This record gives sequence, C-alpha cells and structure tokens, in this order.
Amino acid sequence: MAQFFREKPNRSSSKPQNVSLTIQSLDHLAQGIGQLQGKVVFVPGALPTERVKVTLTENKKQYAKAKLLQLESRSDLRIEPECPHYQRCGGCNFQHLSHAEQTDHKRATLANLFHKLAPEIALPAIDDVLSSPWQYRRKARLSSWYDKASKGFTLGFRGRESHKVVAIEQCQVLDASLSELIKPVAATLAKLQGVAALGHVELIATEPQPMVVIRVVQSLSDKDKTKLVELAQRLNCAMVLEHADEQWEYLQGKQPYYALPLAYGSLDLHFNPGNFIQVNGGVNNAMVNRAVEWLSPTADDTVLDLFCGMGNFSLAVAASGAKVIGVEGVPNLVALAKANAQAAQLANAAFYCSDLNEPLDKASWFGKVDKLLLDPSRAGAFEALAYLSKLSPKCVVYVSCNPLSLARDSQQLLKQGYQLEKLSVLDMFPQTHHIEAMALFVRK
Repeated sequence: MAQFFREKPNRSSSKPQNVSLTIQSLDHLAQGIGQLQGKVVFVPGALPTERVKVTLTENKKQYAKAKLLQLESRSDLRIEPECPHYQRCGGCNFQHLSHAEQTDHKRATLANLFHKLAPEIALPAIDDVLSSPWQYRRKARLSSWYDKASKGFTLGFRGRESHKVVAIEQCQVLDASLSELIKPVAATLAKLQGVAALGHVELIATEPQPMVVIRVVQSLSDKDKTKLVELAQRLNCAMVLEHADEQWEYLQGKQPYYALPLAYGSLDLHFNPGNFIQVNGGVNNAMVNRAVEWLSPTADDTVLDLFCGMGNFSLAVAASGAKVIGVEGVPNLVALAKANAQAAQLANAAFYCSDLNEPLDKASWFGKVDKLLLDPSRAGAFEALAYLSKLSPKCVVYVSCNPLSLARDSQQLLKQGYQLEKLSVLDMFPQTHHIEAMALFVRK
C-alpha cells in the first residue's frame, strides 16, 4: 500500500498566544510572577499589582514564560527608565523600579531564599552596603558587529533576550570617563581596514588613565594600529589589543600592570587586561573594609582566604597584621596576588594555586586556621566546606555573588556548628536584578 508523506504542522510558526494576567510578586531575577489557569507565568519587566497583556514565549507543563506587550494597569511603584536604550538593551533590567525599591526587593529576596532553602537558620537583621545608582561601573564589555553586506559596524550591548547588538553612544551606569569613550571609539573602529577582525571591546577605569582593550581575531595592519594610537593619545587612554590565548599587545599606555585603589590603607590592586575585577569600586572597598571588621584579625591570627583572586581581600587582611594564606585556582591570578603583596611589602601573606573543587587536605597549605574568608564563584563553596571541621576556624566570612548557593552552603555551616551572626546585601549592581551578599558565621 502506498504511503503518502504528510508534513507536520510547524508549531513554532503558529500564532502566538496573547493573554492578560495580574502580576502577584517578583522572583529573584526581577521577573513578574502571575498565574494562568493554575500555572506560574514569568513576565520580565512587569511589577506586582499590574494587569498586563503578554504573549507566551515558552509554555511548559509546570510554568510558562511571556513577553510583556502592554500595561493594562500600572503599579504606583513604576518609574520611567532614565536610559533611552533601556527597552532594547540587555545590560539593565530593573530601571523601571526606583533604586530604593530595588534595594528593598533584593533584601527581601535574600531573606526569602534563606527561608526556602535553609529554613532552620535564624536570620539576623539584613543591612545594606549602598552604591550610587548611576556611573558606578568601572569595567564593561561591549559587543561589536560588522555587517559584510552593508559594510556597517555596530558597537554596543547585546539586546534583551537577543544576540543582536544594540548600538549605544553612552551608558548611565558606566563611570563617566568610560561612557565618554564609547562614541569616539566606535567611530574610529568603523574606519579600520581590519574592522571585520574586531571582537568585543572592554572599557576599564584604571589608574592613571582609562583603558580600551580590543579583542582581535587576526592581526591589524600598521596603518590601523597608528589610527588606534592616535585615538588613544587624543582621548588620553591606554590602548591594548587582545589576541588569542591571552596575549596582550600594548599600543599605548604603561605595561604590564594597571592599578585599582583599595580603600584599606594606601593599597593598590594591580591587574592585567582580562583579569576579573569587581566592577563597582565603591562597594568593593566598603565590602573589603567590612570583611576586615567582621574578621577582626590580630597579629596572632592565621586567616585563610579561599578563592582569593589577585588579593582583593588578602592584602587588606595582611595589612591589619594577621598572617594570610591565599588560595586560588587560576595560576596567573596567584602570580598577581604574590606581586601585589610584594609591592605592598606584605611579607605576612603567602599565596598558593589549588583547584578548590578537588580534595584539599593533601595540599601543603592545608591545616588549622583561626579565621576563614570565602569569595567563590556563582557555584559556591560547597566542596571546600566539606573540610571545614579540619580547618576549624572560629569564624567564617562568606562573600557571595549568588544568594542561591549562599543559602545552600549556609546549611552545611550550620551542621558543622556555626551560626549566622550577620548578613548584608551589597548594592554591587544597581539597575539590575543581581544580588551580592556577605555573611558572618561564628562557631558556637
């Protein structure tokens, strides 16, 4: 019997489902949460109490995601975003709420996550380390796009829920010295012969001058390099090309180190292009000072700093007089930490390279310490905390860029005899949903 092929309907091209619903709350990603026929619906950009018209973009069995089409009723808390690019740019997602309300939401979110993931932990009052809501970022990565058909070049940020690059000429959350660079840098890059070889562009506010780091996938001509040097001289900035395998070509500016001031004493944190740095300098300094205050290090203490990076916390703790052991898994960051300690004449700080997701008790630096500081990545410090009883610190300061992993890891600290004494929300990223927090645990 003959069989005839019948094409299946293309569900992805079917007409989107538009519905109206009421937003009840916000989640930890600042998405509005509504209900549709008993199913949770997440709506970015919506606020509690608002009636919104949306189109479903993802419809799962347990939940759905939707795009905001229209506000049928507005929350009294909604404000007009200051940035003209806000509706298209993917850099910020919280400008429709005042800075004070953003902070309140982050504090409540942190408390709710602890109540949900670690309900047995008694929470202290959560305080804030506040930031200026604008011009706070000292580092940003801009995306570039070259259209071969139109010969057009675009420099900006990725669009909201999109890979397209949104062209911008200024950014209100960037340090003013960096925002002023965007337009002239974009204009010069568009005129280069090797414009098709350009990747992302990083802008960094450093001492003694701002830095422009341009990723290139192939070498630029001498003529193009001359144009970039002329631009750097005109803008009074450093100009660096980033090649593959973290190879840096300095066209203009001193090398190899650039300094970031630390408020603790007169310390400088030196780094290379490509290294991770905390983007909010003011909050970082307040965070370092608070960590030293909570640890209360003395000359008799040995403080272990895990995930120490290039010494952001280690230098300040060592400057207080304590012996510091800094451990980091990235070799070039360990080398920088050693160089930073040497430059600051801190002979009481030693640094080691270890994979902190692997067993720790065989490492040469491992042993009992008086105090412990943790500053892990978003994944948290769960593996390292398995060795807490052998380290036996009297207190633990935990700095977290992910409240989910902080709440989870807090359970492990509780089980090993520690109690949560202090908890702070760090306003590291105003105008976004991102939550930075730090906690103090003391052994009972």
